Amino acid sequence: MFVSVLFSLGIFFSERSLSLALPNVQSDSSRAIFSSVTGILESTKSRTRSLSERGSINYNPDGTPFLWLPQDEYSGTSFYDRWNFFNHPDPTNFLDKKTAFDKALVSIDKDGTAIMKADDFTSLERGKFRDSIRIESIDKYTTGLFVLDLKRAPWGCAVWPAFWTVGSDWPWNGEIDIIEGVHDNEHNQVAWHTAPDCNINTTVGFSGSVTQAGGKAHTDCNAFIKSNAGCSITEWSRASYGPYFDSQGGGVFVMKWDENDISIWSFFRAAVPKDIIAGQPNPSLWGVPSARLHSSQCSINKFFKDHSIIFDITFCGDWAGNSYATSGCPDTCEDRLMNPKNFENATWSINSLKVYRKQVLAKGFTQVVSSAPGAYSKLPTWGVLFVGGFVICSMV
Repeated sequence: MFVSVLFSLGIFFSERSLSLALPNVQSDSSRAIFSSVTGILESTKSRTRSLSERGSINYNPDGTPFLWLPQDEYSGTSFYDRWNFFNHPDPTNFLDKKTAFDKALVSIDKDGTAIMKADDFTSLERGKFRDSIRIESIDKYTTGLFVLDLKRAPWGCAVWPAFWTVGSDWPWNGEIDIIEGVHDNEHNQVAWHTAPDCNINTTVGFSGSVTQAGGKAHTDCNAFIKSNAGCSITEWSRASYGPYFDSQGGGVFVMKWDENDISIWSFFRAAVPKDIIAGQPNPSLWGVPSARLHSSQCSINKFFKDHSIIFDITFCGDWAGNSYATSGCPDTCEDRLMNPKNFENATWSINSLKVYRKQVLAKGFTQVVSSAPGAYSKLPTWGVLFVGGFVICSMV
């Protein structure tokens, strides 16, 4: 006798398999269940067409369909609730959470914008370190679609900001620098730092340029060579970093990280895709990314896992300090730190950071759970998947 059909994530059923499972069921209650299920199957066919028309269904290289579903959001008055404030010894004086709020280096504007800024009001003696902010997410991520909407990003002489992710036991679990630059640069630099045997495949398609140093391309991501330069790609757009990005009203940066590749897109405000604004992101509609690390020459699942998200504003240091003399900035990096007015543009102004998870829509089999012998069936037919409050139907 039929007992139940389980409706849950990852459990699939079909009209045909239910027919096989229920050949002799005569009770009114069982007929009602069967009628409800077949009705759902019919209605979800139109839902699938609707999803496809909106462009929210994505596809893996092997044709497997999937969705990017909301996982986490950092925004509004709760923005700072799930971050640790890094305040360990560093040439930049990073503040703990209480001190950062007390000094108003972090705040939430009335419109819900999260602000992180450098100290732009304290005059320092030469050799003293300036106060700043570095926060690290409590939650850790292995793969995802990360959508950062910014009004402003930090820039200026001696300033070295970054939005990045990193795993524990560095560099064995990898580092991904999504936004990074120094001084008054106009082009964002995307970088990866890994254990040996991970490289950029320059033939897979991206619009940026592989960073050059000493006449050689930085395609080897190995953090143990080249003074930890890693592998990197510089974006072509002048609106991807610095004063021009801010003057355009900011924009959106996206990192797609899955088993296929790690890709980065940046959009100035007027060019943000409608599917991102609607909360139904579909990277396949955005054209080639600015930067891409492809699994053909770097095993993504091997080299990247359990990452925290990090925002920081660093001063001088390995990059901004060592490049200062050739940057066109005045005096020295150490001198620059003394005057607070030099850091009026060293500010993150964040509308939101949204993280989406990849939900594969199964293909290949369906399942029915019943007390009747032989009720389990693997059949090529319509399947139904319940995810995130939606019913997804697809031919499997």
